[in-house]
Amino acid sequence: MNSIKTLLMAIILLLSVTFVNAQIKKGDTFPNIQFQNNKNKTIQLNSYKGKTVLVDFWASWCPNCRAASKDLVAFYDKYKGQNFEIVGISVDEDKTKWLKAIEKDKMKHPQLIDPKGFNAESVAVFGVKGLPSTYLFDSSGKLVAINPTEAQIIAQIKKKQI
Repeated sequence: MNSIKTLLMAIILLLSVTFVNAQIKKGDTFPNIQFQNNKNKTIQLNSYKGKTVLVDFWASWCPNCRAASKDLVAFYDKYKGQNFEIVGISVDEDKTKWLKAIEKDKMKHPQLIDPKGFNAESVAVFGVKGLPSTYLFDSSGKLVAINPTEAQIIAQIKKKQI
């Protein structure tokens, strides 16, 4: 009986270590996750490699996200021509509310949805614990900052691109 308990504990420990290691961390590359965009097209997240990319997790029901989206829209307008992209990933479970928020907030940057909310694969992979959450990738596709400041994003945009 003790050997079964020991085996079960070892399996649980292995699974928990594997789950923790599965979360993206600085230096990791774009995860290979598929999403639907707001035009019903399937998009691979790692297809944005080659640009400095700010991945923004948000939801239409999140007041802090909606307030931040106003700043992101202005930031995107200012830097989009400099090999920079913002990719919004919504954890909305209601696609209609998500689409209305995109329109109301005049978001022009790419918008993707992972409609399983906080049970979504992308939430687990990125280790999202709250909204909004942002992840900055350099042009080689490597994660360089989690919840970066505006100054960190600008500095990354200005670095020599690959």
